[in-house]
Amino acid sequence: MPETTVEPVANLKEYFKDALHAALVKQRLSVEGETEHYVVNLLTLFARSEALFDATPEGPRLKPLVVLLTEAMEARTREERNRGLQRLGDVSLFIAGFFAQGFARKLIDIDYHIAMGGRAYGTLAEALSGGVCAPRRGRALALVFTELAEKFQMMVDALNELSESAYTHSDRDILRLYELWLRTGSRRSFRLLRRLGIEPVAHGTSAAGPEMGLRPH
Repeated sequence: MPETTVEPVANLKEYFKDALHAALVKQRLSVEGETEHYVVNLLTLFARSEALFDATPEGPRLKPLVVLLTEAMEARTREERNRGLQRLGDVSLFIAGFFAQGFARKLIDIDYHIAMGGRAYGTLAEALSGGVCAPRRGRALALVFTELAEKFQMMVDALNELSESAYTHSDRDILRLYELWLRTGSRRSFRLLRRLGIEPVAHGTSAAGPEMGLRPH
């Protein structure tokens, strides 16, 4: 097993700021400064396990996304509903971005996180925009959440880049990247496959649907 070196970081927020910006540049993903700042704050917050996990009698646990959605939809006030939607979007983005390898045998889960997170941010953006009478801060946040909703998959790619910067892909991971490309259209997965010497190709269609394959290049 290769030796892992842990390097101390003096300022976690500054680290995430620099690392996220580098990942966005590498992924050719352009986002507004406010959106980048929001994601940096999210990463800094969730670096503390108590902010990400919920306390239960069995220990720290993540609530299922459907539970977070139900709690948001059944909230008694608009503010509680918005907080619930924000929590759903944030958790979905973080988990899909930093724990993609954990979905190796459960591909539907990453699709699910991407869909749920994008929709949560989109619904929250609509709620916060609220026309000309909406508070200024609400309208500013609405723009952030609109961009996150529209670019959710691409932001997941950027976070994957950040979390896997020192990761070496195995043969199983190559198939995983290919499946991710098929299911989500991930541009990062496509580029990684090409970098690893694999050209994702479509062989045409059949009665069962598209016939896809991997071709070395």
